Amino acid sequence: MRRWDGLVADYVDELSTRGLMPETISNRCRELDRFGNWLKRRRPRVNLEQVGADQITQYIKERGTFKAKATIAGVVSILRNMGEYLVRREVWQSNPLRWMRGPKLDWRRQAPRRINQPQMQALWQVAVSHRSGYHRYLWVTLLAMLYGTGIRRGEVARLDVAAWDEREGTLLVDGRKTGRQRLVRVPQLAARCLTAYLPQRQNLLARLGRTDQPALWVSQDGGRLTAHGISGGIKRIVRRAGMDISMHQFRHSCASDLLEAGVHLPEIQQLLGHQSISTTVRYLQVADPQRHEAAAVHPINQMLGLNGGAS
Repeated sequence: MRRWDGLVADYVDELSTRGLMPETISNRCRELDRFGNWLKRRRPRVNLEQVGADQITQYIKERGTFKAKATIAGVVSILRNMGEYLVRREVWQSNPLRWMRGPKLDWRRQAPRRINQPQMQALWQVAVSHRSGYHRYLWVTLLAMLYGTGIRRGEVARLDVAAWDEREGTLLVDGRKTGRQRLVRVPQLAARCLTAYLPQRQNLLARLGRTDQPALWVSQDGGRLTAHGISGGIKRIVRRAGMDISMHQFRHSCASDLLEAGVHLPEIQQLLGHQSISTTVRYLQVADPQRHEAAAVHPINQMLGLNGGAS
């Protein structure tokens, strides 16, 4: 079993080469280390080449004690992917997890919570009241972008100025998580906010002598605003508004509101960068696309009383 740690290290290197998010890699590594330690404690000792469905089933059973179905489904998925790697490395002749199904998940019981219009407006009011002029533009624009495009936290943090095409009204979002880049059309209000923010950003960087900074979102010292920094800023706005809202709820709200506005699932799948449309279908549990006719504008524009603009 001493080979396990080396194989996990090689597998992690492969994941890094593929461009997976560090958080994703870290999560997989922790789970594989846990499984490896479990194997090392088995008596009598078992060779890695002899690990089969019986041992894996026993591990999942023990690992699943008092755990949610979604957690166990994630464990099965991580071990299955590692099994495929071991087959490629000719450590296993076949992957016993290939035919092993995880627990069946009922997405209706995990329907994402939405941010309603009064809540969204309250968040904007808090952002607008920021004492720093630069931060007012920054956080209003980030709120508009998170809800208007449904972009992921890591994706928005990695955006550079070069990703924004003002003439086309699109952002080029990297494919670090999905493996595929995508063009995201920015709704009218978010585009207006971005247009107003960029001169403020340029003025700040000029004062600091850092005009070569490529990042779209910059902190007060001119550095790139990290994903952690964006989360912290949004959390402060949420607390000041007296709410309990997570970053990912902006993404849920974007998808659900677009569905209610009549936008088709494949279009929302492309906007959010879902690899499988089955992920997008989850939002049907909280939105009925038949209740409204197809909208010509993103709901963010209607929310603040704006007219016009293509979604």
